[in-house]
Amino acid sequence: MEVTNQLVKGGEFIIKETDAQDVFTPADFSEEQNMMHQTALDFVEKEVQPLLERLDNHEEGLMRGLMEKAGQLGLFGVSIPEQYGGLDMDFPTSLRVTEGVGGGHSFPVAFAAHTGIAMLPILYFGNDEQKAKYLPGLTNGELMGAYCLTEPGSGSDALGAKTKAMPTEDGEHYVLNGQKMWITNGGFADVFIVFAQVDGDKFTGFIVEKNTPGLSLGNEEHKMGIKGSSTRQVFLSDVKVPKSAVLGEIGKGHLIAFNILNIGRIKLAAACLGATKMAATLSVKYANERVQFKLPISKFGAIKYKLAQQAVRIYAVESAIYRAGMDIFRMEQELLSKGQSHNEALLGAAREFAVECAILKVEGSEVLDYVVDEGVQIYGGYGFSADYPMDRAYRDSRINRIFEGTNEINRMLAVDMILKKAMKGELDLMGPAQAVQQELMAIPDFNLEEETGLFAAEKKTIAKLKKAILMVAGTAVQKYMNSLAKEQEVLMNIADMAIKVYTAESTLLRVEKEAATKGEEAVSTQIDIARVYLYDTVDQVNKFGKDAIGTMTEGDEQRLLAMGLKRFTKADLYNAKEARRRIADHLIAANEYTY
Repeated sequence: MEVTNQLVKGGEFIIKETDAQDVFTPADFSEEQNMMHQTALDFVEKEVQPLLERLDNHEEGLMRGLMEKAGQLGLFGVSIPEQYGGLDMDFPTSLRVTEGVGGGHSFPVAFAAHTGIAMLPILYFGNDEQKAKYLPGLTNGELMGAYCLTEPGSGSDALGAKTKAMPTEDGEHYVLNGQKMWITNGGFADVFIVFAQVDGDKFTGFIVEKNTPGLSLGNEEHKMGIKGSSTRQVFLSDVKVPKSAVLGEIGKGHLIAFNILNIGRIKLAAACLGATKMAATLSVKYANERVQFKLPISKFGAIKYKLAQQAVRIYAVESAIYRAGMDIFRMEQELLSKGQSHNEALLGAAREFAVECAILKVEGSEVLDYVVDEGVQIYGGYGFSADYPMDRAYRDSRINRIFEGTNEINRMLAVDMILKKAMKGELDLMGPAQAVQQELMAIPDFNLEEETGLFAAEKKTIAKLKKAILMVAGTAVQKYMNSLAKEQEVLMNIADMAIKVYTAESTLLRVEKEAATKGEEAVSTQIDIARVYLYDTVDQVNKFGKDAIGTMTEGDEQRLLAMGLKRFTKADLYNAKEARRRIADHLIAANEYTY
């Protein structure tokens, strides 16, 4: 894939305007990339969907058998180098394939754990011998992988793990003792990535094989959802591994855990995207089939609102996912051109866009929760029945707000990472923030010149919303300084402002680019989607901003900031009802999610 567009930095969207031609959209995927996506979709439809009930009952060998078939099809090897049996394709393609399997309920959980947090640590941090030993089997499906980080006493606080790894007297082995929990694929994995404290305080990764004496498994966990996913505890009792099992460097396990999580977060968003599209299609089909008062319920405005709002949020988060995915790929190519290895380049690119990865993990999982919740409502009583598909979709979606770091952690991380980039001089927030402060004291600009071009007015709105973020974030830094990390509610207010603005801008840019290619008439309902999403975003940013300002300030300062927020979150009234009806009618006519 040729890279010619302007390079941006992570978090820079807050202070920089992006040209529509510089963003990547799903319409830009090549025929080969779309074929890979279709292969994943077909696999889920033909191989996974007919087995959902049996998978949920943990039929022995069933999930592993499906995983082996996926490996044989090449779905595990999308981003693995050819020398290890992979296809060596680019990062946006791996996102596209992840989206393709996303509608498979428990299957994408097993898939993502294997291809992400189990394989990538070996690919990016393993030595040549470890890669040669494990990657071919993990790529073709002969071997299955699992990732052992979480413990009963350490979840989000991963570095607080208690599992110990003590070197033997001769220095040739390590002896591991501890307990890991919530280990996806635990029941059928052959290779475990295990994190332990060497000498009690050096957080380190190890590769541990299933047949190693002392490694044992707990029973399958009983879960609210993703019941078909194998989730077990892993017990390590005097597990003796050779020093060649050390993954990366002693005491550098945090580099593995945190770098892999950046990639995992945006991939989780892609998997959620696949699930949202499936649930939206089920919602449309049912609304067309279900007759009440002698009419299909898809004829009623309340149902049209739900169908349209599902589509609006799906289309918007999709726009943001692939915008960020291409930005990561472009940065990877830039780092490669500077002499970095393939492994260093992708990890460095994902680290650069860690803010966007965290944002998308939050938005992707919450959009899925919204879509399946409204899907249950559209189905009515049948939505609550285990005999209909929304029951499983609803339960399976809930874990995604916890996976890969809770959404609360990711919200706070996003803001923390932006501020750290600013303090290091990697992101110039100070200048734009000061300009906003000066603007607050100035007479408002009542520029009445009529905007021209598609989304000209909307782009001005986006620019003002970014000023609102800078105003609130700047105030928070001034007020709390080094104690800002303790003000979690304010951090989450700022994060929510950034999440909505990034997603709204991504949607506008995607539609603008596609309109330039296809013409505005061809993307008329997509234009409706972009405007509806922005219309909602303005009010949401105002609410988040008010909550933060009300927390941080009082008196004249509060009144000044409130006036500024009102100025920055002002937009013309818009007939969102009719726009949503046009969007819904398009879906109803197609009898599926079509965007």
